[in-house]
Amino acid sequence: MQQATELKKQLQSIHRKSYPAYKSLKGSYQFGHYILSIDHVQGDPFASPSHISVHISRKDAGFPDAYSKNNLTCITLADHLTRQFEQQINHYSFRAKGSGKSGLISVSHCGQEILSRTACEITSKGITARFFIGFPANGRTINAPELEKILFDFLPACVENTFFYKNINQEELEQTIFLAEDQQAIREQLKEKKLVAFVADGAILPRESGISSRPMKHSVPFISPESLRITMNLPHKGKIIGMGIPQGITLIVGGGYHGKSTLLNALELGVYNHIAGDGREYVITDDTALKLRSEDGRSIKDVDISLFINDLPNKKNIHCFSTADASGSTSQAASIIEGMEAGSKVFLLDEDTSATNFMVRDTFMQEIISREKEPITPFLERAQKLYTIAGISTLLVAGSSGAFFHIADTIIQMDCYRPVDITRKVKEICGKYPLSPTKVPAFVIPDSHRIMQKNSPVIRSHGHGTGKPDRLKIKVHGKAGFLLGRQEVDLRYVEQLIDPEQTAALGLLLKYALEHLADGKKTIPEIVDYLQKQIHTKGLIAFADGSYLPCGYAIPRIQEIYSCFNRYRQ
Repeated sequence: MQQATELKKQLQSIHRKSYPAYKSLKGSYQFGHYILSIDHVQGDPFASPSHISVHISRKDAGFPDAYSKNNLTCITLADHLTRQFEQQINHYSFRAKGSGKSGLISVSHCGQEILSRTACEITSKGITARFFIGFPANGRTINAPELEKILFDFLPACVENTFFYKNINQEELEQTIFLAEDQQAIREQLKEKKLVAFVADGAILPRESGISSRPMKHSVPFISPESLRITMNLPHKGKIIGMGIPQGITLIVGGGYHGKSTLLNALELGVYNHIAGDGREYVITDDTALKLRSEDGRSIKDVDISLFINDLPNKKNIHCFSTADASGSTSQAASIIEGMEAGSKVFLLDEDTSATNFMVRDTFMQEIISREKEPITPFLERAQKLYTIAGISTLLVAGSSGAFFHIADTIIQMDCYRPVDITRKVKEICGKYPLSPTKVPAFVIPDSHRIMQKNSPVIRSHGHGTGKPDRLKIKVHGKAGFLLGRQEVDLRYVEQLIDPEQTAALGLLLKYALEHLADGKKTIPEIVDYLQKQIHTKGLIAFADGSYLPCGYAIPRIQEIYSCFNRYRQ
């Protein structure tokens, strides 16, 4: 490792040289109380910016040990510091001038949810922050004084004001850590109280707009119905009151635009912790909860869908079902089975985004089309045993079919964004209108045995490297998915993916699995289990191509890893 003075000398020596001379700067440099590493240098000023990292030792950073005592506090502290760092560097980005991306300084932009990101990691050794800098140039000629300005004037101020405990707003950080510990306390009490979710009184559920996840101004605060009201005891905030949704089958009903889907959306994102001021800080859902929907056209590979689909007229094997173009019903059936495989204990469904014929068949339809002629066993007829046998609860938004009233354990009506417990009232009415008896096939836990096929790389037929295997490259399309090699992985309907950096990490994991783990023998659960263990012990660096891990990745849940792998068209 060299001293910062050496970096300054090197900058002076390459001034006005051709842009590739910047690559000589790669390495680590001691800057007072932190180490600056130039991990990757961009090829030209118009290319993706250079990858930079800063490391501050635990002792020099000076943060209390209590703020990094476990995984929860480490992630929360890292998230808080990333937000603070972004605020600092925004003052300096593009103040150094030049061509293309010259002068850019950027780091991950954090949304309302708290995620584990490569932008900032807290370990026993200290803090590592990763970010991007556009190395300045005039045309394609190095402008070293402008980079010197960034590295020796702008960046030290940002680092000093962010990553040293003595220089930050200590009370604000303390409240951030306290909130995370309170949120974790609610998650632990969900299990103790046999609940799947909790929504605190006063929570603001509506969002600002379809493209903004910030809270809507002047919206109706949440108030829990008396019959479902419970008290949570939190280590810092003390007692907090709200609605507890019990395990089992919960039906959310109400008129159009009264808040049914708004509540469900808040619950599906309750698998993540939210920042203070979001309005959903104390909306907490079982962290294995999975949002399900129909997905016409998705691929399905070797999934046992016999729990819902039997005796297909084309004689396809429903115990090992594959298709490149699923229907709404088969896609939803497969998603449920895949969710069971991923360990989800709560399913979230909205009737509006579900396949109608998969969810329910009314009495008249059953009279016209007999059971023997219908291959689908509706979700209505499986939901109860999904809970009693498989231990999986269901939260369902329904607005058109009253059949679900008969199987629901809890029924919540949303009335002008306020929940009302109408369970007792509805059960009395159900007695007057019983469901017609039906003969339902036996409930058998699915047993899929899905092998990830060995990757067969495409051989280049022309150009540089003709006759050699084509490298798998990843191109991320925001949250919607990514291109891996020549194959598109469509994640538009994986609705609990909330950040493009999670999508980027999924691409990284899938690429690694195809190149190193898929051997035609290992099953998808075996591969995902291995990846999870590596993430837990080493982090995403275990899957990086080089010796460094750049900014720009966020760790997804195991449910989203399964969802990604299941949508890869092998």
